[in-house]
Amino acid sequence: MKDAFFVPSFGNKPKNLVGRNDVLQRFDECLDGVPGSKERALLILGQRGTGKTVLLLEMADKARNRGYIVSSPTVVSGEMPERIIEKLCIDGEKLIKKKVNRPTGGSLSLLGFGAGIQFGEEKDGEKSFSRKLSELCELFNKNGHPVLILIDEAQAENEALKQLVISYQELVGEGRDIAIVMAGLPNTVSSILNDHVLTFLNRAVKIHLNPLKKNDIEDYYTAAFRELKINVTGQMVTEAAFKASGSPYMMQLIGHYVTIAASDEGKISNKSVQTAFSRAEEDFRNDICDTTLAAVSDRDLDVLKLIARAEKDCTVAELSKKLGVSNQYVQIYKKRLLQAGIIEQPGRGRVRIVVPYLKEYLQMEDEN
Repeated sequence: MKDAFFVPSFGNKPKNLVGRNDVLQRFDECLDGVPGSKERALLILGQRGTGKTVLLLEMADKARNRGYIVSSPTVVSGEMPERIIEKLCIDGEKLIKKKVNRPTGGSLSLLGFGAGIQFGEEKDGEKSFSRKLSELCELFNKNGHPVLILIDEAQAENEALKQLVISYQELVGEGRDIAIVMAGLPNTVSSILNDHVLTFLNRAVKIHLNPLKKNDIEDYYTAAFRELKINVTGQMVTEAAFKASGSPYMMQLIGHYVTIAASDEGKISNKSVQTAFSRAEEDFRNDICDTTLAAVSDRDLDVLKLIARAEKDCTVAELSKKLGVSNQYVQIYKKRLLQAGIIEQPGRGRVRIVVPYLKEYLQMEDEN
């Protein structure tokens, strides 16, 4: 059976968004907020596989339905400012060209893209990103359209991102009707907030993406497999929801592999379901666990392996003893791993790994 429901690949928007109603409600507050209000700037923090990009795509659709002109999710890079301007022009022209006369003096080709929107007498290349963004906001706002900028994979110490945030702050000061949403890994966003140039973002609303609830995943699978006419048992659905471990990406992987394992008539054996689970786990380890570990230092990895070996939660004192170092030394790595969202602190002095399957993955590496 072909899978036309689940989309377990980065950057794709699934048919249904699961367990993020609270986040979207906060986003509605962003759209409803007055220009310059705290709610107009959102920071979404989440580990890989928690659905940050999917949320941004959903937010783009919701904002457009509310009359916003949207720069769709843009990954941070040196070309990010130019891409934001292009995307705003593309989105804005769909509305502006039908409702207002274009500025006089002909149509200016903006950054090599004919957008039908011009910036006056000066050559385009002589204007800064901040000036272009300001003039676009003025044009769109005058015609009743707020502006939304969505940023994916925010990175610390990036000059293009600094340029955007500074420009946004200036536009807020000018009273422009504009909002911004940025998504990134917890440790990356933490570093961004510590940048003295970007302290303005400390006033933004911060949203941490928590694991999905098992009941929400079960309900999603039940409805999805019913729509796909796949004859799964209640036990299969319960086990699939448990295997998803609260991860939106793992949830999509499992749904995908169960779907393609079913016959055209919708029949599937328990053996095929177990194979689907194994394939999903392998993909998750390759896509999420390997990528997560690639970003940590060798000493971070040593600490993580010790945490993985513990049957339950691990204390700082236990880690200090096993590493032969002081508690203060361990606290440095504990803080780094907490900021990265790889571990959590369920109780005073205790830590545990929170990335699904990472503990088992590290245990397997130890055995090998």
